[in-house]
Amino acid sequence: MSTPHQEGEALIPRPPLTTAALRAAVAQIAPAYLGQFVDHLDQATEQAARQSTVAPLQNFLQQWGEFVAIQRRPARAARLQALEAEVAAATDRVKLGAALAEITEITTSARREAVGE
Repeated sequence: MSTPHQEGEALIPRPPLTTAALRAAVAQIAPAYLGQFVDHLDQATEQAARQSTVAPLQNFLQQWGEFVAIQRRPARAARLQALEAEVAAATDRVKLGAALAEITEITTSARREAVGE
């Protein structure tokens, strides 16, 4: 069953999970986040060097791939933002649970999309 946040045209094609492609995607669809992207990349690079592992860089690519997957579909991004506001204001456990479940659905779908599944 298709849900509203999954429908609609993507602003850009799905970029590969590389720093250059993700940077270009963020610059195009969410330029206000470009500074956070660069800061996070710097932190991940420093952490990878300190720990002698690529895991921080892999995590960086996964996080920003998911972000781009969400942001490249405006309806999905708007729905996620609305759900986050619902969670912040929730006083009813049932409504909170439903909103959190839908957030999980959106982020899981975006994570799969980011890696091409």
